[in-house]
Amino acid sequence: MTEVPAPRRTGNAEVIHHEGYDETIVSPFVPAIRAVDGARLVFISGVTGAPVYHDHPHVAEVFDSMPMDAKGQVTNAFDHLDLALRAAGCGRHDVVNIMRFFTDVDADQDVVNKHQGEWFGGHVPTSTTVEVTRLATDPRLRFEFHVVAAAPAGV
Repeated sequence: MTEVPAPRRTGNAEVIHHEGYDETIVSPFVPAIRAVDGARLVFISGVTGAPVYHDHPHVAEVFDSMPMDAKGQVTNAFDHLDLALRAAGCGRHDVVNIMRFFTDVDADQDVVNKHQGEWFGGHVPTSTTVEVTRLATDPRLRFEFHVVAAAPAGV
């Protein structure tokens, strides 16, 4: 049986591991995170590679300028996430959960995992990944991310 490490602080949260933890395994998620020091949860609407602000009902031409490849879309999505986090008084290290919705996990998961790992710079949030038929905003979108962050108390 491996020894379970003590909770590790990251931003306004603590990373929790349990029995079976193996530090040699490279993983884009951790099993649990808890907010600390009165941190407040921030829920960020799904981020994609499409323009954040767009009309409803959707106007297809608005999305013609977005990248069609996974690398371009993930870059845009995480740039949009940076904007939302900053507006909420958070940083990347404050992300405690990311729900990832893919239209083709096999084609895009490795590209997203690589970008996500570099973007977080060593911080690893909890995560769920699901494959869906399509995303609501535009059928050309490849993935969407719903994020929860732990904002510092008083922000």
